[in-house]
Amino acid sequence: MTTSDCYTCGMEAEFDSLPPRERIAFDRHWRVAHATGTSLPGWLVLLPRRHVTAVHDLTDAEAAVLGTWQVRISRALRAVTGCDKTYVVQFAEAEGFSHVHFHIVPRDGDLAPEYRGPGVFGLLRAPEGQQVTAGRADGIARALRAELDGP
Repeated sequence: MTTSDCYTCGMEAEFDSLPPRERIAFDRHWRVAHATGTSLPGWLVLLPRRHVTAVHDLTDAEAAVLGTWQVRISRALRAVTGCDKTYVVQFAEAEGFSHVHFHIVPRDGDLAPEYRGPGVFGLLRAPEGQQVTAGRADGIARALRAELDGP
């Protein structure tokens, strides 16, 4: 896969015109976006801003802030969604999505047992009518950004 075939790199190339859901927060190494195709509001992805397909290929500078981003995002999700915990998962195996990315998924206490743990991925490829709308994802993005930018 080349960077021209990479969904994440394509979005990064449009960075200045991305909607709120695609640029919730960012620094020079990482960008936070709301996941597409999910029925779970607040399902986020943490993406390196350069093309990289394996965690071992992250630079020391990218790795140095990775954990901080994961914790900050988890705290913001708790504040905004009221979730009980977050799942942090990295595979980067789906067709067109081999660019390293970390799923940061809010897990409510009332989430059905079949969707807990790895089963949560059953909420990622939701039918179109069940997916979080762009408007709702943008609203969540704005609330998360305010939380991340707060004191």
